[in-house]
Amino acid sequence: MRFVRCVESAFPSDLLLIWIFFTISISAIIAGLDIGPLEDCPLGHFPCGNVSICLPQVLHCNGQKDCPNGADEDNCGDNSGWADLFDRAFKRANPKDLTTDCHLEQYPDHCQCINTEVHCVRVSLNSIPQVSARVTSLSLKSNEIRILPDEAFIKNMQLQRLFLQENCIGMVSILAFNGLYKLQKLSLSQNCISLLPPGVFSDLHKLKWLILDGNPIATITANTFTGLSSLFFLSMVNTTLEHLPSARLCAHMPLLSWLDIEGNHIKTLGLSTLLTCEHLTVLSLRANLLKSLPENTFQCLRMLGDLDLSSNLIKELPIRIFRDLSSLQILNLSKNPLDQIHPGQFDHLIHLQSLGLEGVEIPNIQTRMFRPMDNLSYIYFKKFQYCSYAPHVRKCKPNSDGLSSLEDLLANVVLRVSVWVMAFITCFGNLFVIGMRTVLRAENNLHALCIKVLCCADCLMGVYLFFVGVFDVKFRGEYNKNAKLWMESLECRTIGFMAMLSSEVSVMLLTYLTMEKFVVIVFPFSHLRPSKGQTFAVLTSIWLLGICIAAVPLFNEDMFGNYYGHNGVCFPLHSERMEKPIAKGYSTGIFLGLNLVAFLIIVISYSSMFYSIYKTGINATELRGRLHKDVAMAHRFFFIVFSDALCWIPIFLVKILSLLEVEIPGTITSWLVIFILPINSALNPILYTLTTSLFREQVKLLWCHWQRQPRLKQDRKSLTSSVIYMDPSRSSYYHRTHNQT
Repeated sequence: MRFVRCVESAFPSDLLLIWIFFTISISAIIAGLDIGPLEDCPLGHFPCGNVSICLPQVLHCNGQKDCPNGADEDNCGDNSGWADLFDRAFKRANPKDLTTDCHLEQYPDHCQCINTEVHCVRVSLNSIPQVSARVTSLSLKSNEIRILPDEAFIKNMQLQRLFLQENCIGMVSILAFNGLYKLQKLSLSQNCISLLPPGVFSDLHKLKWLILDGNPIATITANTFTGLSSLFFLSMVNTTLEHLPSARLCAHMPLLSWLDIEGNHIKTLGLSTLLTCEHLTVLSLRANLLKSLPENTFQCLRMLGDLDLSSNLIKELPIRIFRDLSSLQILNLSKNPLDQIHPGQFDHLIHLQSLGLEGVEIPNIQTRMFRPMDNLSYIYFKKFQYCSYAPHVRKCKPNSDGLSSLEDLLANVVLRVSVWVMAFITCFGNLFVIGMRTVLRAENNLHALCIKVLCCADCLMGVYLFFVGVFDVKFRGEYNKNAKLWMESLECRTIGFMAMLSSEVSVMLLTYLTMEKFVVIVFPFSHLRPSKGQTFAVLTSIWLLGICIAAVPLFNEDMFGNYYGHNGVCFPLHSERMEKPIAKGYSTGIFLGLNLVAFLIIVISYSSMFYSIYKTGINATELRGRLHKDVAMAHRFFFIVFSDALCWIPIFLVKILSLLEVEIPGTITSWLVIFILPINSALNPILYTLTTSLFREQVKLLWCHWQRQPRLKQDRKSLTSSVIYMDPSRSSYYHRTHNQT
């Protein structure tokens, strides 16, 4: 009975509780380590205006004045476009100066009149209504007007603002705007205008805004804008304009200040197109089909403050194309397939405050590119890692790649805790199995040796995770200033090599163990059993091949680049556009070649083994007792295959998506590295050792034997005392003899 109670004792639960407590304690101790700063300013910091004090980027615009002069809380907003310049150019009227009384005698019944302004929004008008001559602002937005006839507003010569958007106007007469000499703002956006006749705006001498976005305009000639001598703002967003006028665009609009030609089909921009646009403040050529720009395209735009060239097809920019834009404050080059950016591309942009490079690969990125822009406060990159090359910029986006942030290698608390938990589980689980496999007797010593070698490979994954956690603590709060050096360091390459070695050796060993078990179960009467020498040869070959796979990218940096330094955790999970072809082919061959084949072999082999066991059980109907064992074996097979699938299928999918040039979020990388990749390494000790019946029985016997030792010693002492007590004759004889002597 004592032995039965001993076997039934819950020692694994006690060990598990102790293990969890130990893991949490170590994590808390390491998390509390205080690692001092590695370097001084300026990397990862920004200056406090004209004061020689540098602060970390995270303190910019945090709601507290950290600089003595409060410069860290200045310029906290960035509109990344012309809106900021627009707000400064136009001061809105004070609401206290406005009245709600109507000063007009005539306007439609369903419209609203305030002072001399009429608002007829969504009232189903199908023609221009009759309004008093004194009207200064007329809004006919979202109605059903289809045609603008001749002299449609001839009785409203005091108009200053006219809004006709969202009417699906299809035809505009050449004399539609005759007599509107005081008109300053005209909106024709979101209509169906396909043609603007030459001279249609000839009377609009004081026009400041002309908004034409969302119209299928096919062509616009230079004569179209004749008479717009005081045009301030011109917008032709989302039209289908293919060519700007071959003549000088501002020949008849010398005061043109705002030019927005977004969403057209413009393919070329001539040298003389913008030659006379000396007062141009905002130029938007976003979402066109521009493939290249001449070097002198912007040579006369000395007052230009905002230039938007985003979402075009530009592959290369002349090195001196921005040399005359000394007043430029906002430059957007995002989402262009630029092959490279010259190191001196931005040397002349000394007043630039915002630079957009989202979606742009910069294979030759270097700090020298951004150093001349002392006033740069906002920069927008495709990759978080690029931020380390512009450390003087106050705000850099993205501020995280889902894995790391400007402050920390591991961006959030869940990742920081999980990396230590997974490291402890993986390391100590495998070390425990190695120790127990060494102490306990094994039915098959060669199979036990293979399991111990597998645990050694899996233990390397835990060591890799430990190092990731250590460097996360080391860089805590100042990762951005160390990110570039870290990803190019020998330490990063070493732990990347370690993780790749562990992953590949584990995959090959699992495949070998699966095939060995497959032969034993499916062909039980064959003599296909590996000898001791063959087993040693196979294990040695697997390790040598794993070392070669992990080390090859380190030997030729010209061919592979920084193979392990694409992210903060130093593991190459997916391909990138800027990755070199040989490196991309190599990683594809490993992840979608070797690993995928190994995974398929494991799945097919275990399926065949399960079918063989099931078939044997059906034929031997008299052995009903085997049914329970078969079900248990099926469960083990299922969990082995399921754990492999859980680990490798997400990695296969990410690799395939990256080859299809699908953008992979950084959060996917973090989950794959911290949670998915170590799954096999953490579960292999459980699946191949701890859950086997033989191992559990031997551990229970060993545990019970250890518990019975003190009781056996106590029983022996009790037995000895009892024997002495129950033989008094010997005691009296001894005393008599002793006395006589």
